[in-house]
Amino acid sequence: MSAQTYLAYDFPLLGAFWTMLMVFLWIMWFVLLFRIVSDIFRDDELSGWAKTGWLVFCILLPFLGVFVYVIARGKNMGRREIAQARAQQEEFNAYIRKTAGGDGSSSVDELARLSEIRDRGAITDEEFRKAKELVLAGHGAAEHGGTHGSGTSAR
Repeated sequence: MSAQTYLAYDFPLLGAFWTMLMVFLWIMWFVLLFRIVSDIFRDDELSGWAKTGWLVFCILLPFLGVFVYVIARGKNMGRREIAQARAQQEEFNAYIRKTAGGDGSSSVDELARLSEIRDRGAITDEEFRKAKELVLAGHGAAEHGGTHGSGTSAR
C-alpha cells in the first residue's frame, strides 16, 4: 500500500493561504524591527554605547536581538511611546493656542479697552455700541470695529 502524502501546496487555495500568511508575518517582522530601532533611538536613559550595542545585536542577530529586546525592555516601550505622543500633543496645542489666540485677549479685555477708548473721546457712543455688539457677537473689535469706526467718523 502506498500512502500518498498531501502537502498544502497540493491544493491551490491552501498554497495561496500559506503565501499570504508568510508575507503578512514578514511585514509584521519588519514593523516590529523598525519600532524597536526607533525605540532604541527614542530612549533617553540609554547611553550611546548601550544604543550601539542594542542596534548591533538587533542587526547582526535580528530574531534573537528583537526577542531579547522585547523581553528585556518591552514593558517600557509603550510608556516611552505614550510620553512622546503626549509631548507632541502638548507642542501642537501650544502652537494652536499661540496661532489662534494671538495675544490671548478675551472679550472682557476688549470691552475694557473699548471703554477706555470711549472715555478718552477717541470714539463716539454710537461707535462704542457697535464695537461692543461685535465683541459680544464673537467678532474682534480690532477686526471690524477699527475699520468700521474710522470709516464712520470720516464721513
